[in-house]
Amino acid sequence: MSEENNNLGDDIKKGAEEAAETVKDAANDFADGAKEVINSEENKKMIAGILAIIIGSLGIHKFYLGYTKEGIIQIVITFVTCGIGSFIGLIEGIIYLTKSDDEFYQTYQVGRKPWF
Repeated sequence: MSEENNNLGDDIKKGAEEAAETVKDAANDFADGAKEVINSEENKKMIAGILAIIIGSLGIHKFYLGYTKEGIIQIVITFVTCGIGSFIGLIEGIIYLTKSDDEFYQTYQVGRKPWF
């Protein structure tokens, strides 16, 4: 009986190890897929456009695209104009979303055009 319990314990341990390996592989596949989606050109355009429209006054879309200096300038403009400068973010968001994926990528990611 003791040997039978020992075999059962070994079987359970082996099954748990196989399940853990399967879960680990699935999690790695999911993480790789998520990285592709997050880093895709189209997704960057969508996120930057939505950020610009919703909270463009804070320049978050500029920081997201890697334009730190321009993001700080956007915050200052909004503060100095008592919020009127936030229309810049709204306009930029609309421009981002109306460009084709390739045009957005070439203009804002490759060409590094910081404004409009």
